[in-house]
Amino acid sequence: MEAGFGIAGPASVVQVFAEKEDGMQYQWKRKVNPVCIILLTLLFAHGAKCWTQNLKDSPARQTGAATAGNVEDWDSLQLTDGALTPEPPLLGEKDDFPQFTRELLQIKWRRGDPIDLYVIRPKGVSNPPVILYLYTYPSETDRFRNNDYCARVTKDGFAAIGFVSALTGHRYQNRPMKEWFVSELPEALGTSVHDVQMILNYLSTRADLDMSKVGMFGEGSGGTIAILSAAVDPRIKTVDVLDPWGDWPDWMAKSELIPEEERPNYVKPEFLKKVAAFDPVQWLPRLNSQHVRIQQVMDDAVTPKLAKERISSVAPAGAQVVHYDSTRDFFGAVSGGRIFQWAKEQLKPASLKPAAIQAAQKPGVRAVESGRD
Repeated sequence: MEAGFGIAGPASVVQVFAEKEDGMQYQWKRKVNPVCIILLTLLFAHGAKCWTQNLKDSPARQTGAATAGNVEDWDSLQLTDGALTPEPPLLGEKDDFPQFTRELLQIKWRRGDPIDLYVIRPKGVSNPPVILYLYTYPSETDRFRNNDYCARVTKDGFAAIGFVSALTGHRYQNRPMKEWFVSELPEALGTSVHDVQMILNYLSTRADLDMSKVGMFGEGSGGTIAILSAAVDPRIKTVDVLDPWGDWPDWMAKSELIPEEERPNYVKPEFLKKVAAFDPVQWLPRLNSQHVRIQQVMDDAVTPKLAKERISSVAPAGAQVVHYDSTRDFFGAVSGGRIFQWAKEQLKPASLKPAAIQAAQKPGVRAVESGRD
């Protein structure tokens, strides 16, 4: 049975859990004792009070997310020492398989924002290199519970660290529906970049990982966060991104992710001014000391073509830029776990790396080394 962390509402106290062989199935009890009715009423009243307090304390209601008296500045990507105080991590579950072990931990450094963190380690490797995996909004943690996925990302002796960004999946709670990842983009990106730094801090306290070899794979908004994180945290040596969001003026004007009725809000000068400091177009050229790959699927309209061109044009010298003409070409080139191999190759000792990075020999795939000065 897969376990997870969540916030249980008052109603769950009087819920009857019917356990079946195929997992936990939740069913309501048909006959309720009068005492339970009274208890339920009191619990709902208490729950409403707690929900109101949580809403008051939520990061959305503060100028910066605070914990233990410290204040987090979303406007700064670099997390200052002591800005966030982590609570001791909680182990939710540990699975042992022939190829890997998987831990589910709850980590927390903000009120009302616990994070499910998956630490997936290969068997037979004492201190494996580390790759963080962050997927795009909206995403969940389901893939990190998929055994085939875990076997692929840990293949060749690499540890995989999985989580979701702020305002995504289980981390979206106690917020009005009108507030979502894009409308609160400075918070979503700033908070998530801080999370990456805090996660690396936690991983550094463990004795079972090689923190001198750290990479990050990011897709979509996760790719944006990977670029921003690597720009301010030198512990990230390798950055592999797929269709990162960015070039905000063009992205906001044409991205298919944005509902048309909301688009006017995001192309206003005042909104673009707020998000300008979080544009990977500004930060990507600074990744001169990391290994960088930018993959772009040209028929994917979440990031419009013009924004893709702008992002690839500012890639640092030596970065690999890969264009897939279509989604079909992309899947043909990266299926079977091949998408994860590039980052692993960069983290291997120099003696084990290929002599040169070669483009996939498939139609519709073009790989070039950035020659920008």
